[in-house]
Amino acid sequence: MTPAIYSARQAGMAYQVHEYSHEPGATLSYGFEAAQKLGVLPERVFKTLVVKLDGKVLAIGVVPVTAQLGMKRIAKAAGAKKAAMAEPDEVERATGYVLGGVSPLGQKKRLATFIDTSAQAQASIYVSAGRRGLEIELSPEGLAGLTQGRFAPLTQA
Repeated sequence: MTPAIYSARQAGMAYQVHEYSHEPGATLSYGFEAAQKLGVLPERVFKTLVVKLDGKVLAIGVVPVTAQLGMKRIAKAAGAKKAAMAEPDEVERATGYVLGGVSPLGQKKRLATFIDTSAQAQASIYVSAGRRGLEIELSPEGLAGLTQGRFAPLTQA
């Protein structure tokens, strides 16, 4: 059990865990691989990206795998002047997860979390459950509640 699954279980929320065989070196991104192997629309699979706000503070952006995170948009949502992708070692230290398996749930250090508004159009979404080849399906509202996340338009226009 990963910290992500444990946090959902502890909160008593409805969720489902989906496992698939991750293929190292696959040409698909982790999110598209998950969508394909689980047989779900890619718009329902969300990636967890860690950004650095104003060169100081880390935050999480949760966006569909079909889109790119807009740096200006997440900066605006967070009340910051600018945002940039965090360095991989910073991501792993802060979250406790390896790249490709970063979950918005159960992180070592709680980071401000922003979820793209497109999630609200889905009954349930899939996010990493804390390791490659493992996804957790839950409602967008459940994800926001567990992460104390806020919905905002985050994808590049």
